[in-house]
Amino acid sequence: MLTDQSLNRRDALAVGALALGLAPMVAQAADSLEGLPWIDAHSHIWPPIADKFPLAPGKTVKDLSPPSFTDDELMAIARPEGVGRVVLIQHSVYHLFDNSYLVDAVRRHPKLFRVQGMVDDHLPHPGATMKELLRQGVTGFRITPFIRPESEQAGWLDTGGMHDMWKTGAETRQAMCCLINAANLPGVAGMCAKYPETPVVIDHFARIGVDGQMRETDIAALCSLAKFKHATVKISAFYALGRKTPPHVELIPMIKKLLDAFGPQRLMWASDCPYQIQGGNNYRASITLIRDRLDGISESDKQWLLAKTAEKVFFFA
Repeated sequence: MLTDQSLNRRDALAVGALALGLAPMVAQAADSLEGLPWIDAHSHIWPPIADKFPLAPGKTVKDLSPPSFTDDELMAIARPEGVGRVVLIQHSVYHLFDNSYLVDAVRRHPKLFRVQGMVDDHLPHPGATMKELLRQGVTGFRITPFIRPESEQAGWLDTGGMHDMWKTGAETRQAMCCLINAANLPGVAGMCAKYPETPVVIDHFARIGVDGQMRETDIAALCSLAKFKHATVKISAFYALGRKTPPHVELIPMIKKLLDAFGPQRLMWASDCPYQIQGGNNYRASITLIRDRLDGISESDKQWLLAKTAEKVFFFA
């Protein structure tokens, strides 16, 4: 999540169609992947009630925006665009470190979902918690300075628990998935050098362009992570970057620079739903930027960007 807008009308209709039993793609078997080759490497979900899956302290169902975005509602929007599998992202705003709702989605649909969860690096032995969660489909972990008080953010990578997580990721293949700004890239690079076998994913281009500016120095800093063989980048959250409105073509030069640096095998498309389907944005505009508008890439490159990289990083277990 990078911004908060109202649900896009087109995609709201798709969600409504699901509720009415009218969405044609939902009629297929729930876990069928036939004709659905693509993987969305980043989407949030949450239920409309908080009885079985309590919200974070201080949050109520009145804070949920949209009020409901379940896995069924997500797939009603994703399947018409050829997306059959999704990496579900723990939403710290609503559930903090309680991964249970996402883990339950994997339990119900093990072919369709994997989880990028969260553990508290300030608690003892987060690596042991990571290993337990791996058995439940959690193959990556969101790490970010943004959940800590501003006074603690400078040292967010320096806790003993954070080092335990990076060490564990090298053993288990669970990725450290960084929600950061470009200013945090040098710190992440230092951890990549210290733990070169740990998979690392940079979410949302390191938020380059969130202020409307794609600065060459920031892009160069992101591209410099390509020297670490297990570093990958999500090309995602188009609604929050650049002009923040379809067709998002102003992001193509940055994407091409990342392609030159990382190659398609280490980049993965993602939507960041439900935020990509709010305001004037929509799901189709996100995937078509890569599927249809990114010229000069081969069919093989497209397979990596839209499926194979995410499959390699997240669907290994």
